[in-house]
Amino acid sequence: MPSLKPPPKKPGKPLQPLWLRVTHWINALAVLVMVMSGWRIYDASPIFDFVFPSGITLGGWLAGALQWHFAGMWLFVLNGLAYLLLNIATGRFAHRMLPVSLRGVLRDAWLALRARLSHADLGHYNQVQRAAYLFVIADLVLQVLSGLVIWKSVQFPLLRELLGGYEMARRIHFFCMVAII
Repeated sequence: MPSLKPPPKKPGKPLQPLWLRVTHWINALAVLVMVMSGWRIYDASPIFDFVFPSGITLGGWLAGALQWHFAGMWLFVLNGLAYLLLNIATGRFAHRMLPVSLRGVLRDAWLALRARLSHADLGHYNQVQRAAYLFVIADLVLQVLSGLVIWKSVQFPLLRELLGGYEMARRIHFFCMVAII
């Protein structure tokens, strides 16, 4: 059985570059702002039989929540684009996230469930991690697209129709939020 002790720390260079750590935490903040303000926006016109308690929402009222949501949105979009462009430009995306295969994900998940997945090289992502990162990126892209339909439905008629209409875009937006949380 492999050792359960973490590998010894090597002094010096961090595992992730500074730009990645900064963009990650800015995105985390932007997503938190959008989730909490989005709950308040949802409460103004619920699509399901429940509302979120006002104590965990942001904005106080619909207009305030929309202002917070748009502030978080612009922060997320600009920072998210920087994150994606830097990942692609540095080759990090192709090196760290690809290739990924269903067979590899199932193999690594099985190994992880049996505590046999190697963590010898913390700089190397296993197939489950790669799939999870790619899922989050795809989910957030779908969040942006469905958010555009909700925000500017008239300006994006083709996108609205591709997503199944305005009401379906609301549901997609909601379930993508649930998937992130």
